Amino acid sequence: MALLMLFALVAGAGTALSPCVLPILPAILSAGVTGGRRRPLGVVTGLALSFTFATVALVYVINALGLPNGFARDLAIVVLFAFGITLLIPPIGDRVEAFASRLAPGPARFRGDGFGSGFIVGASLGLVYAPCAGPILAGVIVVSAAQDFTAGRLAVALSYAVGSAVVLYLLLIGGRSLTSRLNPVRGRVQMALGAVMLLVAFAMTANLDTRFQTAIASDLPGFLVNPTKGLEESTAISTAIAKVSQRGAPVVPADQLNQPVSLHTYGRAPDFTGTQDWFNTPGGESLSMSDLRGKVVLVDFWTYTCINCIRTLPYLEAWQQRYGPQGFTVVGVHSPEFPFEKDASNVQAAIRQNHLTYPVVQDNDLATWDAWGNQYWPADYLVDAQGNVRDAHFGEGDYAQTERAIRTLLAEAGHTNLGSGARAAAQAPSAGETTPETYLGAARAQGWVTPVQAGDRDFGAAPSALDVNHFAYAGHWGITDEDATSGAGAEIDMEFNARRVFLVLGSPDQARHVQVLLDGRPIPVKLAGPDVRHGVATIQAQRLYRLVDLPDVSQHRLTLRFDPGISGYAFTFG
Repeated sequence: MALLMLFALVAGAGTALSPCVLPILPAILSAGVTGGRRRPLGVVTGLALSFTFATVALVYVINALGLPNGFARDLAIVVLFAFGITLLIPPIGDRVEAFASRLAPGPARFRGDGFGSGFIVGASLGLVYAPCAGPILAGVIVVSAAQDFTAGRLAVALSYAVGSAVVLYLLLIGGRSLTSRLNPVRGRVQMALGAVMLLVAFAMTANLDTRFQTAIASDLPGFLVNPTKGLEESTAISTAIAKVSQRGAPVVPADQLNQPVSLHTYGRAPDFTGTQDWFNTPGGESLSMSDLRGKVVLVDFWTYTCINCIRTLPYLEAWQQRYGPQGFTVVGVHSPEFPFEKDASNVQAAIRQNHLTYPVVQDNDLATWDAWGNQYWPADYLVDAQGNVRDAHFGEGDYAQTERAIRTLLAEAGHTNLGSGARAAAQAPSAGETTPETYLGAARAQGWVTPVQAGDRDFGAAPSALDVNHFAYAGHWGITDEDATSGAGAEIDMEFNARRVFLVLGSPDQARHVQVLLDGRPIPVKLAGPDVRHGVATIQAQRLYRLVDLPDVSQHRLTLRFDPGISGYAFTFG
């Protein structure tokens, strides 16, 4: 917890210096640079406390009332409009200030232009500042909306607010020294700041602030856009964030949680055989089914470039965290599809990236896969405390049914007081039909307008038009049965129908780039390497890259232009 509080403190200070704060900075400065010398302290104190409320209690209230996700942002816009009008029209501002002075408790020195009135103004501005917290705080505390309230989570949110408040206080002190020179035109300065606040509110109404943030994120160096990026990418911090946030919504509705599931017995569970490295076990020691006798075990066959597998991992980890102390464990069997997935360091990186804490074993030769007679990624098999296979599920979905089966087997093993269910947040597959997966290698290529055969080949120019769900190579490619490696002028064009486009890529010897064009225009590339630039994905580690992320399923032309030396394996869509 101390580590998270330190991270939240630094992250809060970083947020106060980030471009996100620029649209609302005039509001904070206008509130703090006027009045007595105690007023700035009152503003930042009120802002810190109300911001903490807005990011903890208000989130619970919004969730409990079923209000839309954008409610907090809409409330911030209303507050900005109100403060802008009070500054732009002095008679209205005087009445509001007089009312605020009557509300401030205590002796007169805490009213008017002092600490008390500044506290009230700052408390209102905390609601404006809350939407600016962004993904940093979201990873630390906003996810607590789905959890029970604890003093620890409050302390993390308060640490974040204090970090921001300290930096903002220094900005206010600097602003006061400037405005003292402007006393002869103080009224006009306040009116100008009020006009700026109204313009910002109008801009937020039109979502111009988010467009501004997106634009600068594409062009500014990463450390300027997100001053705490290095902290966020720290293994210790990311692990602590993952542990503090039992993320998301309940997997099983409360009224169905204790409904037992009728399960059959399918025979003894095969053992883990022909395996390589074990991860997340003491000293990397191997496990056997006999070692796990007495526990309810979920055996999950997966591979780290499979998007369907990746979307199941948050549920598996949520069950491990929720039921692990009560006699349950997940064992992940990593059964690779591509040769590079056999690399232990790649598997370990995927385990770390997905914050998995349960045991995982490499099944590079598919010996355990064959022993179980498995055919799918992902595939989940439930084993009871006596070592019998009692349930199986292939592919994504039916998570509520699986959790009920876990609870049923735990109850059979004598664990009757199971309490509440698990919570998980995962990326859901897109609704409706989407473009089917295809491979770049000759053995399993489907949907390509030109037959894909192994060998070196120059495909020439890309076709001007493509039918939906069709793909085309352009330029020079070296193709094998399993993959394709880019050469001079290498390009892939497709007409897809989906929300997201994923591609398994690798350039392990050095970082190379892929230009990403959607309908002929470069787009921001999310989660595509450590150096994310507008329309450019940085490729190095051999893994699954998300190249397109749209609001909804829709049809588009996608063009990918490759540096020479990048190997591609498979497209998937979601």
